[in-house]
Amino acid sequence: MAFQFSDRNTPRWIIFAIDLCICLGSLMLAYQLRFNFRVPETEISLWKYAFTTVIVTRIVSFLISRIYQGIIRYTSTRDALRVFYTITIGSVAMAIMNVISFHTIGIYLVPFSVLIIDYFASVFSITAFRILVKTIYQELKNPSRDKRQVIIYGAGESGLITKRALDRDANTRFKVTAFIDDDAAKEGKTVEGIRIFNTSELDQLLIANDVAHLIISIQNVSAEKKQAVIEKCLAHDVHIMNVPPVTSWINGELSFKQIKKIKIEDLLEREPIQLDLDIIRNQLTDKTILITGGAGSIGSEIARQIIPFKPKKLIILDQAESPLYDLELELNENYRWKNFETVIADIRQYDRMERVFNFFRPDVVFHAAAYKHVPVMESNPSEAILTNVQGTKILADLSGKYKVEKFVMVSTDKAVNPTSIMGATKRIAEIYCQSLNKVGQTKFITTRFGNVLDSSGSVIPRFKRQVDEGGPITVTHPDIERFFMTIPEACQLVLEAGAMGNGGEIFIFDMGKSIRIVDLAKKMIKLSGLTLGKDIQIILQAFVREKRSSKNFLRIKKQLYRLITRKL
Repeated sequence: MAFQFSDRNTPRWIIFAIDLCICLGSLMLAYQLRFNFRVPETEISLWKYAFTTVIVTRIVSFLISRIYQGIIRYTSTRDALRVFYTITIGSVAMAIMNVISFHTIGIYLVPFSVLIIDYFASVFSITAFRILVKTIYQELKNPSRDKRQVIIYGAGESGLITKRALDRDANTRFKVTAFIDDDAAKEGKTVEGIRIFNTSELDQLLIANDVAHLIISIQNVSAEKKQAVIEKCLAHDVHIMNVPPVTSWINGELSFKQIKKIKIEDLLEREPIQLDLDIIRNQLTDKTILITGGAGSIGSEIARQIIPFKPKKLIILDQAESPLYDLELELNENYRWKNFETVIADIRQYDRMERVFNFFRPDVVFHAAAYKHVPVMESNPSEAILTNVQGTKILADLSGKYKVEKFVMVSTDKAVNPTSIMGATKRIAEIYCQSLNKVGQTKFITTRFGNVLDSSGSVIPRFKRQVDEGGPITVTHPDIERFFMTIPEACQLVLEAGAMGNGGEIFIFDMGKSIRIVDLAKKMIKLSGLTLGKDIQIILQAFVREKRSSKNFLRIKKQLYRLITRKL
């Protein structure tokens, strides 16, 4: 029969009474220790003064500090400090009363030697009582034999806080069995009774123990080391969790519920990019900035990263009403700087865009508006031309007309030797912008990058949705590889390219190493706690669309080039 442990809180008066009894017991123990368990009759005759003084002082200090109101099974370091301060202040008060009584009636209420022993005994006993109750409660609530083993990566302060967060939450079925750390000086030592191992020993720990989870507590670990640890855990089917940054802790304290499963983005991250902030600041500070496609994943992140540089005015333009409204709410809530304006407009309408340029007179334009879904544009080539080519042409022409300092176009790696309508239209837009660089004062700069994690149209949200639905995960070919970068990383590089560009350049970002899409899908399955082939499947499925022949595509491509050449 399972033991049922009540979650009801003990009445506070019982805790008060227990604390008072502990103090009286500590005083008795102090007398016995002071006189080697043979208290003289003369001292016993003075007990009425000593016990009255202690009882009254402790009652008053307890009522003032209210240490009895804490829930014992959730005792924390903060509660232990409150006990320490309460007993210390009470003992100091009794010492003062001792001095006063000696100079008035000629006796000490409590001998100083007894008072000192009583002080240490009271602090230790009351704290130990709370820890004992907490330990018993946790063991009865979740017996050790039922708990899953956890390894914490990082034996520093963050790792210790993580362990205490697990200990504090009695509803968790986790038991910390080891710490691992890259610091060789910590190897072999213990933290609260848990041994610290070197990170190189992780494989042996995972083989020797039935580890269910590894929690990454280090905040500043390098991407290379972090990925190495994650890869080892995935190889042993160990779930990985991540401690959030300190800034997101509630009231400066970590809660177990804040420790989340690691995301696929964490497996693909690289070392932080070192930007030349001075150059970027000189370009953006006190300038009017226009961002087209501002409600999209790239445009909105560019807006977030520009705001700290305090531009004179930030114009966020998009034709999507709801995403633009959501972004406006986000910026109003998260940033004190309010000097921005959202504009609903279509970049394909010359008159509307001219009114925008004429009214705001932007100094810098970040052009992120585009149709970018390759399969959709194959079926709708006219829309791709109208937006990606004509829309860019309108913006570029107006930038030259209104003497914009810099025009930064966000392009794609699919514009390199394009094999799709989308890629061809973006390449035409690049050529047009480059040609204008030699005409007026405006500097036209193009940036190219590939797949951006979690951006609209990225494979990551698609895979996440398929995993949540129980599969299957669909990939077009087992050998397809892609380059990935995060949205903030891509936007940082856009700002850097815009700041350092002198006009006419096409900046191609270093995307790192390519990753097989199938391997990415397998890692996402493991991170979700599922088993490939048992819980979920990966199937090969090409896009079910009408396929255009290469001859037909080449014909369309040549027509597009002739069209733009004639316009030039």
